[in-house]
Amino acid sequence: QVQLVESGGGLVQPGGSLRLSCAASGSIVSINAMGWYRQAPGKQRELVATISSADSRNYAPSVKGRFTISRDNAKNTVYLQMNSLKPEDTAVYYCKSILRDSGSDYYTPYWGEGTQVTVSS
Repeated sequence: QVQLVESGGGLVQPGGSLRLSCAASGSIVSINAMGWYRQAPGKQRELVATISSADSRNYAPSVKGRFTISRDNAKNTVYLQMNSLKPEDTAVYYCKSILRDSGSDYYTPYWGEGTQVTVSS
């Protein structure tokens, strides 16, 4: 059984910073891409940032230059450093990991349960 657990969300003022973490645990053989998505009330879930196993990074235009994604392969963990936060960044943030567990020959996407980020004065 594989679990993804996010942490680091909370309430922050506009212009502030937060760092999200997502740790994958369980019978993991290999992790390919990892990423962060977000969903604001009444909106569809959208991509925020992804990072490949080769450390190639991709960002949504709305967060480029403000957010930084990174990963620690030894800890099966992906991070999202969020700076210069804006009220429109308010959403539930979900991490996603495409990985192979010990019971499969294939890579499968797994999702965390989400962490709330609220940007408000």
